[in-house]
Amino acid sequence: MANQSRRVFMRHSLFGLAALPLGAGLLSRRAFAQELEPLDPENPQAKALNYVKEAEEASDHPAYEDGELCSNCMFFQQDNNGCQLFPQNSVEPNGWCQSWTKQA
Repeated sequence: MANQSRRVFMRHSLFGLAALPLGAGLLSRRAFAQELEPLDPENPQAKALNYVKEAEEASDHPAYEDGELCSNCMFFQQDNNGCQLFPQNSVEPNGWCQSWTKQA
């Protein structure tokens, strides 16, 4: 009986050790997701790209087409509302800038 319980313990220990990298990967992705400061539309780079918090505000811009939003742009990072064009800031999912590019 003692041998079997030792085997069970060893089996569970090995399964637990094997699962550690998976669990650590899942936890670290959430734990290290950075909280980004919202992008100010008055930021010089935001102004250069005609960034607006609400896409409808850009309706008079020649590059804007209805339905273009930060949330469906290839540069948008859904996990933290980040944008590759503004790496230090988050953007509004309903926002828009002239660099909008359709997601693949």
